[in-house]
Amino acid sequence: MKRLFLLGFAAITIFSQCNSPKSQSEWRGPNRTGVYNETGLLKVWPEKGPEMLWSLTDIPKGYSSVAVVNDLVYLTGIKDSMDVLMAVDMKGQLKWQVPYGRRWDNTFPDSRCTPTIQDDRIYLSSGKGDLACLNALTGDIFWQVKASEKFEGTYGQWGISESLLLHGDYVYYTPCGEKTTMIALNKNTGETVWQSKSLKDKPGYVSPLMVDRNGTKLIVTVTENNVIGVNPETGEIVWTFNYAEYAGGEWKANIQTNTPLYHEGKIFVTNGYDHKSVMLDLNEDASSVKLAYVDSLLDVHHGGAVRLGNYVYGSNWEHNRMGKWVCLEWKTGKAMYETEWENKGSIISAEGMLYCYDEKGGNIALSKASPDGFNVISSFKVPLGKGPHWSHLVIKDGILYVRHEDALMAYKIKA
Repeated sequence: MKRLFLLGFAAITIFSQCNSPKSQSEWRGPNRTGVYNETGLLKVWPEKGPEMLWSLTDIPKGYSSVAVVNDLVYLTGIKDSMDVLMAVDMKGQLKWQVPYGRRWDNTFPDSRCTPTIQDDRIYLSSGKGDLACLNALTGDIFWQVKASEKFEGTYGQWGISESLLLHGDYVYYTPCGEKTTMIALNKNTGETVWQSKSLKDKPGYVSPLMVDRNGTKLIVTVTENNVIGVNPETGEIVWTFNYAEYAGGEWKANIQTNTPLYHEGKIFVTNGYDHKSVMLDLNEDASSVKLAYVDSLLDVHHGGAVRLGNYVYGSNWEHNRMGKWVCLEWKTGKAMYETEWENKGSIISAEGMLYCYDEKGGNIALSKASPDGFNVISSFKVPLGKGPHWSHLVIKDGILYVRHEDALMAYKIKA
């Protein structure tokens, strides 16, 4: 009887594990939207800011954001000539660090890839376009591919800044160049599944987005000159949109940095340096796009944007050291406000609140998302780290994670 009970218990345990939801984390949260599905958060912070639970300093430097899964915090940094992956526990103790690929060795060399995690595996790109899959518990390497080298990819002035996208059994990467534009590898082995045709373009600094249009899946990303839609199963480039022709300002720069926003057939693409933003309408079967409107106000440098309801929020680029906070009407591009606060920076959202991280001074603001105006409810200044505040904020289980190059801080924001 006891043996039957133990067998039954074991069967139930295995069944529950097989049917439990997958542990996953990726760049800018669920579906790469920048909007976190957190509840019960503080709507006002104490005068000196929320309580700091722990901090970790003197870690390998990086501009990348953190990923949090199964009570471990993962982030990348640089050490010597390599990008490294670090695992930190919930008390702020560094558990291990593992080199996984060659770092960018030119301007602004700090790491830029946010780990993509599914179950017990972590997927990463390095600043030189080396891809790797690691064990999330131990850091052991399952496979490595020097993808930009293998597929004859090219580099922008600041190397590779792509956080890898997963779908089904595939992991996707955008080396560009003369040989291909995007590739798919088997996520379990690193073997090549497909490589798309070449658009003779350079990569942007963009992490791609998976969209669903009436049941049809499509990868949307931005290369140096084009917005593209790619079939995730075959690698066919289904459509392209010439985004380069909307470059503006003195430099006419095509420095693409932000993951597009997508909602109900509309794709919003924005980048800095006075580059105009565009809204694209994706047709019913995802086979083509057409221009819906052009916007000249919200040109996000590299801090991302969020869509909440019928509005999109972010900061614009006036020059490399200044920008204002902006709200547009999603469907029309109508300007709702443009407000000066500290400086431009990155933005995320949870529970209808905006979390804005000033990239120069390290101030973090809490504001209610409203088209009526940008009104700061609470703010505080990040006390640790050095250099620009380019990492995007992350919220997980009521904790706000703040990375500032060689420092990592965790703040309690649960009510």
